[in-house]
Amino acid sequence: MAGSSGEAVGAYTRPFLVVTLLAAVLLINYVDRGALPTAVPLIQHDLNLDNEQVGRLLSAFFWVYALVQVPVGWLAERYGAHRVLAGGLIIWAAATMLVGITSSFGMLIALRMLLGLGESVGFPAVSKLVAAVVPIEALGRANGIIGFGYLMAPGIGIFAAGLLIDHVGWRGTFVTFGLLSLLWLVPWAFVRLPKLATARSDDATPTWGMVLRQKGLWGTSLGLFSSNYMWYFILGWLPGFLVKERGFSMHEMEYVGTLGYVVNGVSALATGWAVDRYIRSRGSANFAYKLVMVVAHAGAVPCMLGMALGSEHVAVAAMFGFQVLMGASSPGVYAMSQILAGPRASGRWVGVQNSVGNMSGAISTWLTGFIVDRTGHFTLAFIVCAVMSLVGLIGWIGMIPRLQPIPWERLRPADRTPV
Repeated sequence: MAGSSGEAVGAYTRPFLVVTLLAAVLLINYVDRGALPTAVPLIQHDLNLDNEQVGRLLSAFFWVYALVQVPVGWLAERYGAHRVLAGGLIIWAAATMLVGITSSFGMLIALRMLLGLGESVGFPAVSKLVAAVVPIEALGRANGIIGFGYLMAPGIGIFAAGLLIDHVGWRGTFVTFGLLSLLWLVPWAFVRLPKLATARSDDATPTWGMVLRQKGLWGTSLGLFSSNYMWYFILGWLPGFLVKERGFSMHEMEYVGTLGYVVNGVSALATGWAVDRYIRSRGSANFAYKLVMVVAHAGAVPCMLGMALGSEHVAVAAMFGFQVLMGASSPGVYAMSQILAGPRASGRWVGVQNSVGNMSGAISTWLTGFIVDRTGHFTLAFIVCAVMSLVGLIGWIGMIPRLQPIPWERLRPADRTPV
C-alpha cells in the first residue's frame, strides 16, 4: 500500500478493507441511480409520461453528473477525497428519498439533477483513494472488486426495487433506498487513510496544464464515452426493452436483468484477478489491459446486433454475452488512469475522463427514447450502440501510450503554475 514516509503500517486501515468500502459506496451509487429505470413503467403510468419525457428524465441526471466531474476531481485533491465522498453520498441519499414524495415531471427532473450532483463524487474520489492505497500490481484486483460492486448494483437494484414496489409502492421504494444509503457513513467514519490519500494539493501536485496535455487522458475519456454509451443504454432501457418489445412480465424482467448484472460483476472480479496474476508473472500491464479492451469492444458488436435482431433466445444469450464482455473491461477503465496519473493526479484525471465519458449517458438515454418513439422499436438504438463500441477502440488502443506512471516531476518547471 502506498503511504507517506514515516507512517506506521498499523496507523491506517488495511487496503482490502478500504477497497471493500469503496466498492460498497459505488454499489450504493448505482442502486440509487438505477431505481428510476426499474420503476419507470409505473411512474410513466402514474404521471402520464411519454417515452421522450422518460428519455429526458433519465438524461437530466447525466447532464449534471458529467458537467461537475471536473470540479469534483479538483475538490477531491484539494480538500481530501474521503471528505468529498462522504458529502456527496449525503446529497444523493437525500435526492433519492425526495423522489418518493414528488408529484410532477418538473420535480422529478430537479431531483434527478440533484442526484447527479451528489453522485458525481463517486469515481474521481474513489480513483484518488485507490491510487493512493493500492500498488500497481494489485490495481486489477482492486478495480475488479470495485467493478463487482457497481456492476452488480443494477441487478441488486432491480431485484430489491421489484420486491419493495410490491410491498410499499414505487414511492416507498425510493424513501427506503435513500435511508439505507446513509448507513455507509458509519463504517467510513472509522477508516484511517495514509497522508497521500487525504493530503491537500501542494507544490508536488501536477498542474492542470500538465494533466490536460496528456494524450492518454483524452484516450481514456473517449474509451469511457464509448463504454458508457452502451452501459447506460442497457442500464436505462433494458427493463423497458424486455417488457415492451420482448414481452417479458415485470417479474421475468427482474429475474433476467438481475442475473445479467450478476454475470457482469463476476466477470469484472475474475478479470481483475487474472490481469494481476499475469502482471505478477512478469507480464505487461500494457498488453493485458489493452487486449481485454479489444476483445470487449469488438465482441460487443455482435452482442448488440443479436439483442436487436435475434430470436428471443438469441437476444437473451447476446445480453449475457455483452454483460460478460463489459464486466471484463471494467477493471481496466480506471486502472489505466490510475497507473498513468498516479495518486497525485488521479482525482482530476478521472474527473475529466468521467466528464467526457458520462456525456454519453445524457445522449444515450435521450436518443434512445427519441428513436423508440419515432420507429416504434429498439432495433436502431442497438445498431447505434454497436457503432459506438467500435469508436471506443480508437481511445483505448489508438490514443493511450504505454501504461506506466507519468513522471510528473520531470515536466518543464514553467508548467508549474498554481493548481
